[in-house]
Amino acid sequence: MRTLTFALTLAALSMTAANAEPVGGEIKKINESAGKITIKHEPIPNLDMDAMTMVFRVADPAFLKQVKVGDKVNFEADRVNGAITVTSITK
Repeated sequence: MRTLTFALTLAALSMTAANAEPVGGEIKKINESAGKITIKHEPIPNLDMDAMTMVFRVADPAFLKQVKVGDKVNFEADRVNGAITVTSITK
C-alpha cells in the first residue's frame, strides 16, 4: 500500500510541476512536525491566488531543512490531493 501511495504522490507531483510557475516569497515560519511552512508570497497564477501570507504543506519534508525563517525563496505550489502544497523550493 505504501508503494502505491508513493507512486501516486510522485505521479501527482510530476503532473503539477508542468502547471506550476515559480514565484517569490519570504519564509515566515517553519513547522517541521506538521510538515508545513508559512510563506509571504507573490501572486500564484496557476492557483489564481493573490499575494498574501499563508501556510502550505510541503511535498517533501526535506524542503523544511533547506530554508530558515527570513530566507527569500522561489517556490512552486499546486494542489496535491486537494491540498495546496509547495512542490519545489530554492533560496
